[in-house]
Amino acid sequence: MTIVACAELIGLVGTTRSCRLTGRSKATHYRALTGPAHGPPAPRPTPPNALSPTERAQVLGLLRGPAYRDLAVAQVWAILLDDGQYLCSQSTMHRLLREAGENRDRRRQRTHPAKTKPHLVARAPLQVWSWDITKLPGPARGVYFDCYVVIDIFSRYIVGWTVAASEDSTIASALIAEAIARHGVGPHQLTLHADRGTSMTSKTVAQLLEDLGVTRTHSRPHVSNDNPYIEAHFKTLKYCPAWPGHFETLNDARAWCEEFFDYYNHVHRHRALGLHTPASVHYDTATEIRAQRAVTLNAAYAANPSRFAARPVPPALPTIAWINEPEEALIQSH
Repeated sequence: MTIVACAELIGLVGTTRSCRLTGRSKATHYRALTGPAHGPPAPRPTPPNALSPTERAQVLGLLRGPAYRDLAVAQVWAILLDDGQYLCSQSTMHRLLREAGENRDRRRQRTHPAKTKPHLVARAPLQVWSWDITKLPGPARGVYFDCYVVIDIFSRYIVGWTVAASEDSTIASALIAEAIARHGVGPHQLTLHADRGTSMTSKTVAQLLEDLGVTRTHSRPHVSNDNPYIEAHFKTLKYCPAWPGHFETLNDARAWCEEFFDYYNHVHRHRALGLHTPASVHYDTATEIRAQRAVTLNAAYAANPSRFAARPVPPALPTIAWINEPEEALIQSH
């Protein structure tokens, strides 16, 4: 609709209603009528009380000086005022620093070197373990028991676990030492991975691993993907259909975990393991079991081949496991 037609309609029903009827914005209507008067605002004129270039340079020089460069603007303003000197307001000081690109914290900031991304590869059991601690709800709100778990990332076998009333590096150290001794792990054979919790980075655990010749690695801060195997296991634990929700006593928690870990190691078929149990892969009986599966599938195929699109084969066994998939060259180097 043209401006003239819209103006005629305005004469009959008013501006607001005519714009609503025609779908025309009131701002567009007025801008078209009055021209550039409703355009961008005119530049703000310099106020008569503005600082002169010499005064601006004096304030900036003072703020940059050795006596005040490490202080906040409010501190500088107050100190000058106590010394009987007033140069300008705090907001003016901030504006001058902002225009100079110096309105950030002017003190030297402490920097932290980037944490190394872990690249761990296991081609057999007893090469890389991962461990962590999870909270088990207790009998009342805010009461928890601590479940320590150590898992072999290749076989998914739980090589050690315990439940305690609290988190303690001494308990963790004893659990790791017992698991290493029980599985006959030799020096410089194993890498133990964990996140950066207080127990994981404690001197007690670090000294134990150094004495046993175990390589120690840690996740980057706030990166859960750096410790995926134990995190996935904790989800399996807490989403188990038999999960009770909470435990009345420490002994109840230990009894339930003993039953769960026994089931997980010896009964649960893991898809990443070719639907074998962690114990079967850990103790190298999976190859024999897979061969028996192949015999059963071959017999079923021979009896009724029309039921199959192709000759069936059992799921493949795992050949490698890693934390943060390394480049091919790194895999081959292992």
